Amino acid sequence: MLDWWNSLELAQQIFYCIAIPSTLIIIIQAIMIMVGMGDGGAGVDVSDTSGLDLDIPDISDTPDTGTDIDITDGSNPTDFGVMQIFTIQGIMTFLCVFSWVGIICLSLKLHLALAIIIGLVLGAAAMLGVAKLIQLTARLAQSGNIDLKKLLGEKGSVYIPIPPLGQGQGKVTVTSGERFIELSAVTDEQTTIPTGTAIRVTDIRGDVLVVEKDT
Repeated sequence: MLDWWNSLELAQQIFYCIAIPSTLIIIIQAIMIMVGMGDGGAGVDVSDTSGLDLDIPDISDTPDTGTDIDITDGSNPTDFGVMQIFTIQGIMTFLCVFSWVGIICLSLKLHLALAIIIGLVLGAAAMLGVAKLIQLTARLAQSGNIDLKKLLGEKGSVYIPIPPLGQGQGKVTVTSGERFIELSAVTDEQTTIPTGTAIRVTDIRGDVLVVEKDT
């Protein structure tokens, strides 16, 4: 084994140092999910380990204000509006694909720079694929377990600040039956609603709650 390792070029050794740990982590994650340890329960996304969401505005028509900017949160399974890309699963998938592709490219005697470029492209594509899968899975779980219309008029509190005038999404926690859940929310109010503020649900836009301060 030592002779094999010493026979590798430095770039190959670096690729293997990335490939082996990331592959093992992915296998461990898969086993945990299969035995049920990956289920975070209601309102918890096991993939949301980084807290980094990429929000991309989507232009849509709403009956209240005409044409405006509406931020979607997985309301359409084909929309890449909001996806949690930099999760543990996504990062490990990127590293795994990137490193193994690099190893294969070098074994085919391709130039190191070309191997890195191909690895980066395929790794990024795999990471986006994982993010989309997480988005679809979360939406299916939400639509199958929560009737958002029943939350109209319900009260809760802000978890992540909500930007004013529908300019972006925040997070709120509300109670649905006996379940304490966290959902994306927007507001039409003039000022940002800060963390900890009591709110009331006034409308539903796709899978996103519209809220106002509960005074």
